[in-house]
Amino acid sequence: MINEFSNSLHLLGSSHQIADMAARERLSLPPEKIDDFYNGLKNLPGLDECLLLNTCNRTEVYGASHSSFSPQVLQQYLGEFCKIESEFLKRYCYQHSGEKVVEHLFGVASGVDSQMVGETEILGQVKKAYDDACVRNTSGKILNRLFQKGFQAAKWARTNTGISRGQVNLGNVLCELSRRIFGKISNCRLLVVGSGDVAESAMEAFKSRGSQAITITGRTFDWCPLSRRKPDELAEKYEAFALSFSQLKKSLHLFDVILTSTASGQALINLEDILSCMKKRPAKPLFLIDAAVPRNIEETVAKAENVFLYNMDDVSEIANENLKTRMAEVDRCKTALSQRALRLWEQMSDYSNPPSSITQSINPQS
Repeated sequence: MINEFSNSLHLLGSSHQIADMAARERLSLPPEKIDDFYNGLKNLPGLDECLLLNTCNRTEVYGASHSSFSPQVLQQYLGEFCKIESEFLKRYCYQHSGEKVVEHLFGVASGVDSQMVGETEILGQVKKAYDDACVRNTSGKILNRLFQKGFQAAKWARTNTGISRGQVNLGNVLCELSRRIFGKISNCRLLVVGSGDVAESAMEAFKSRGSQAITITGRTFDWCPLSRRKPDELAEKYEAFALSFSQLKKSLHLFDVILTSTASGQALINLEDILSCMKKRPAKPLFLIDAAVPRNIEETVAKAENVFLYNMDDVSEIANENLKTRMAEVDRCKTALSQRALRLWEQMSDYSNPPSSITQSINPQS
């Protein structure tokens, strides 16, 4: 019996399940602040292990403690770090402890809890978050086992259920939307701003459908802190063109579909840029997808004539159009993952003094 799991597991988080886009933007941590955030986490008394999962749709802190630890400490720390009032956190955050942390992670890693149910990018994001915590030496025996089992559960879910039927990912959804607007994907000129998983998913999807006009750019062609690769490496991999970021705004009119997915935390494209762009492509529609949180494209851009602007919430609605046909598989997957989570919790618990399993939503109405 693994005796160390008589300790407690904790989770504080926020996601699309409870927070709208504006709230998620306030809680999202920019890459340049991750080091400071981890340094503060490691200094919290009683928190022995910690891991941050920070994506466009969720900000979650997983923790393990060998002694008594109050989850409220995590909430207080997050509020102080992000300069967010406690009432905001109560409304837009959730807390889990014990077995419910295991169940929640299994759902996240498998895509069941995703905004686009069954999407495939999230598992890679969870693995990167785990690898980052391992490099920082903040994940120990407890979180190591939890996340390794989470990866196994996700693989099982994708192999043995139909939750990912149709290869649900942003790249494929982007292609479908582009097809509705422009017809053949092979005729679309795609610009990708960023070099993370979302960018690669889009490039791969367009390439597989015959697009020969794919271009990538980014704020820097140095190492991207989230993807650990350079934009020009993706350009080479998918036989795409590389555009200097300084030429971004001057070149918008050359593209039919523009995807932004950077971690800059600021708007890179505004209404003035788009109005100028549309003058150079009369009668031609422009499709913009802002997959970044915080957003890279100002909302006012949608006011421009013949311009279609979608954010992650919009895209997810469309991606889930066929969810009813997959609902039985989703329910079967949730039940199986819940059973796997319970078995893991029992294995890791000390039967002589099992830890309490508590799930507590900060917002009782959520």
